[in-house]
Amino acid sequence: MKVGVLLFNLGGPETLADVKPFLYRLFSDPEIIHIKWSPLRKAVAYMIATLRRTKSEGYYRQIGGGSPLRRLTEDQARALADEFKRRGRSVETFVGMCTWRPFLQDAIERIEKSNLDRLVILPLFPHYSATTTGSGFSVLRGLVGKKNGTFQKLNVQWIRSWADHPTYIDAFAQSIQRELSKFDHPENVQLVFSAHSIPESYVRNGDPYLDETKKSVELIMDRLGRRNPYLLSFQSKIGPVKWLAPFTNDIIVQLGKQHIHDVLVVPISFVSEHIETLYELDILYKKVAAEAGVNNFRRVPALNSDPVFIRALAEIVESAL
Repeated sequence: MKVGVLLFNLGGPETLADVKPFLYRLFSDPEIIHIKWSPLRKAVAYMIATLRRTKSEGYYRQIGGGSPLRRLTEDQARALADEFKRRGRSVETFVGMCTWRPFLQDAIERIEKSNLDRLVILPLFPHYSATTTGSGFSVLRGLVGKKNGTFQKLNVQWIRSWADHPTYIDAFAQSIQRELSKFDHPENVQLVFSAHSIPESYVRNGDPYLDETKKSVELIMDRLGRRNPYLLSFQSKIGPVKWLAPFTNDIIVQLGKQHIHDVLVVPISFVSEHIETLYELDILYKKVAAEAGVNNFRRVPALNSDPVFIRALAEIVESAL
């Protein structure tokens, strides 16, 4: 039996020239901009991309001129295939991105040529949201529906989320513990779990993202023995609507006012380094922390290809199979 795994993530511009077309694709998504009429939504997306281009290019310039997300996701795919080899199973891995190269359509075309018997679709978003996993699933179902021959015979398994998977929880707990050990008084460190925000209206309408994120945080704290104070905050708000709060930058300011100097930020909803971790947390919020008097501000690395995390992905896939 020939098995494949499609890992998909959001994607990111790899050069400064990619920034504007990336933003256009991002804001053309009906789950991001709620305008049903496609021509109007695309016109709004073009306007936003044009207005945000210079500022966004500045952010990417500060992290080396582009997003490392494609490279890191391809590293994860290779590591996952190697993990399956160690388990005595041959699995072919594929990478697709929602808003940049390699696009989901490219991945589906490669899968079509691979003569697979079974395919597992694995979103690299631990917590389900219509804005991420749901949006990707919608695109993928449309692409699969157009492939009359190959995909009608193919057994496809869709993994919705894995917020409470034990080995994923272990991976984050171990990573946090490694960073805590670098503080003089690890037990006094304030943990700040920072997740990508989404509009509050999604949660009111039944999106499970907030509940699933909270579940991951609580399970990680259980694994750590609940020795540290902790809280959950949100980052990366876009647009004028009301988003999940409190915002991470506001929390950092509050901690400074409380004379809390040892703070460790945990990027709970990000499994790979990209603009939200490398610029927003490491540059922007580090500056906020310094100005607020938080003298020892550190961050847990994204899981990337951490061996325990890759083992978690393999277990998630095996459960689906």
